[in-house]
Amino acid sequence: MFAAINDRMNSSLGLLRSFVIYRRPGRQTALRRLYSEFVRPGDLVFDIGAHLGDRSSAFAALGARVIAVEPQPVLLRWLQRLTRHRAGILCLPLAVGRAPGTAELALSLRNPTVASLDSSWREHQRTTNPGFRHVRWQDSVTVTVTTLDELIREYGRPSFCKIDVEGFEVEVLAGLSQPLPALSFEFVNGSLDQAETCLDELARLGHYQFNVIAGEQRRFIWPAWRDSDSLRQWLEAGADGIASGDIYCRFANSLAGNSAPAN
Repeated sequence: MFAAINDRMNSSLGLLRSFVIYRRPGRQTALRRLYSEFVRPGDLVFDIGAHLGDRSSAFAALGARVIAVEPQPVLLRWLQRLTRHRAGILCLPLAVGRAPGTAELALSLRNPTVASLDSSWREHQRTTNPGFRHVRWQDSVTVTVTTLDELIREYGRPSFCKIDVEGFEVEVLAGLSQPLPALSFEFVNGSLDQAETCLDELARLGHYQFNVIAGEQRRFIWPAWRDSDSLRQWLEAGADGIASGDIYCRFANSLAGNSAPAN
């Protein structure tokens, strides 16, 4: 009984922490300003790892149709509740990987932001990253896995795709067989080799340019976008010691007014 009570308390504290980070007043204004560079009215956007839907809400506010993918059952219920009055957001109870199927998603009740399908990533972060030293994954759930290609076949090609899946970013990109106009994926210091592998996945799709946002900031760290070699050198040098953040990628052909090839 005490274990169940403790789990409920940890789950409540984890949700509260996510609300403080992702649903705080004023955050939406900054998100809309950031994503207005990539999202126009009528665009389709994928939010892979939607969590509580802060970015899905920003995309929809910019006039986009949003496919919000979230495999955690508790977060999915909150995602649906928080976005139900926002037109254009479809919430799906799925994970995304390199092939359709099922997988075991490890859950951290106290830190729902770090639920992960990658056991090696979890162990590596727990043992090497000070920020993860006290993180525990006490539970798990079997989830249905789809791919970006499958989502594109069903809903269309997105103008922007946000990927935040705690160490599974390479697997998500491996399930994509065509370039997208723009996307972002998370990186975590201590696993920067995974970010480099993400660059390899993108390289097989075409030529991209890159910029970086540190943590939960809303400004790019570089005044000009960089090529893959420059970004790779930055990652190999330790990413300026940034603990985590997001790498933004824009398809080079889009810069001349041409969209990425369609199916």
